[in-house]
Amino acid sequence: MNWYDIENIDEVDSPSLVLYESRMDANIQKMISMVNGKVENLMPHVKTNKTPEVIKRMVDAGIVNFKASTISEAEIAAEQGAKEVMIAHQLVGPKINRLVKLVLAYPETTISTIIDNPESLTKLDSAAASQNISLDFYIDINNGMDRSGIKLGKGLNTLLAQIPDCKNLVFKGLHVYDGHLHQKSFEERNNKVEAGFIEVEKLFAKLETEFPDIKLVSGGTPSFTSHLKKKHRIASPGTCVFWDWGYEENIEEQSFDAAALLVTRVISKPTEGIVTIDLGHKSVAAENTIDKRVKLINLTDYELLSQSEEHGVLKVKNWDSIKVGDVFYGIPYHICPTVNLHDELSVIKNNRKIDTWQITARRRKINI
Repeated sequence: MNWYDIENIDEVDSPSLVLYESRMDANIQKMISMVNGKVENLMPHVKTNKTPEVIKRMVDAGIVNFKASTISEAEIAAEQGAKEVMIAHQLVGPKINRLVKLVLAYPETTISTIIDNPESLTKLDSAAASQNISLDFYIDINNGMDRSGIKLGKGLNTLLAQIPDCKNLVFKGLHVYDGHLHQKSFEERNNKVEAGFIEVEKLFAKLETEFPDIKLVSGGTPSFTSHLKKKHRIASPGTCVFWDWGYEENIEEQSFDAAALLVTRVISKPTEGIVTIDLGHKSVAAENTIDKRVKLINLTDYELLSQSEEHGVLKVKNWDSIKVGDVFYGIPYHICPTVNLHDELSVIKNNRKIDTWQITARRRKINI
C-alpha cells in the first residue's frame, strides 16, 4: 500500500483536504531538529494550517511562539496555549480595537502586532491608553520585498524617536520578511538573504544597547535555512508543517514531506482522452498558471488542461483504464491558500481516516 492510500476512502468526500498525521508530526520534529532543539528560535507561521489541533501539536512539541496574519489565527493560537503570538500584519480600522479585545481576553499570551509608520504607532498607543493596558509591537522592516515595512533611513529614525512618547506601547523588536527571495539554488538564495540583512544586523545591534530584550524575527520558509544559522534570529517557517509541491520543487535543501493532500474523483469521461475530476479552482489555489496548481501522485501521463469552479479537465493517455469514481491524490503547488478554501480536513493515521478537524481560522472572525 502506498503511503497516501486511504483504506476507508469511501468515508472521505471529494474534493477535500486530508492530513497524514505521522508525516505532519515528522515535519514538526524536523523543524525543531533544524534549530538543534532550540525552540525559542522558532516562531512558525500559522497561516498555513489555520487549525487548532495542528497548533496544539506544535505546542505539545515545545514550540510556543507563533506568527499569524489575522486576528482569528492569533485567537486560535492563544487558545491552544501559545506563549507569544505576533500578528504579522499591520492592523487598521476596527482591527485595532479587536487587537485590544484579544489582549484582554488572553492575558497569559503575549500578543503583538507590527507597524511601519508613525500614524499607526500613535493609533495603537491611543487604543491601548483607552483601556489602560500595554500593547506590544514590532517595527516591520522593508528589506526589498516592497510589500510592507519601512526602509532603513531617515523615516525609520523618526519612527524610532517617537517610541519613548508612546507610554502604552512596548517595543519588542524588528520584523523582517524576505518572501521575495526564493531562488532554487540555496547558495544564491542565502547570499541574497544575507546581503539584505547586513544593515538590518547593524541596526539591531545598535538598538540592543537601548532595548536589550528586543528580538529579530526573520523570514519565512524559503529563508528558514539561512536564518537558523544565526543564533540571535528567530525564524518563521510555516509551510514546512504541511509542505507542498512548490517548495518540494524549489527549496531542495529542506527535506520536509508532503503531509496534506487533496482527494479528488473522476466525475466524467466526456470524450476520448479526456476525463473530468471534481477539483476546480474553488478547491485548490489558482493564483498560478494551470500547470502549477496540483500534482496528482497516483496518475501518470496526464495534463491539466483547464479548471472552472468545480471541474478540472485532464488529458490522459490511459483513458480506457480510468473509471468514473476513481480516486486521485494531489499535492497542491501552494498549500497555504489551498487550506483556506476548505472548512475541514480529514486526519489519516495508518492509512485510515480517524478524525475530522475544523480549519477554524479560515473564518475572518471567530469570537473577537
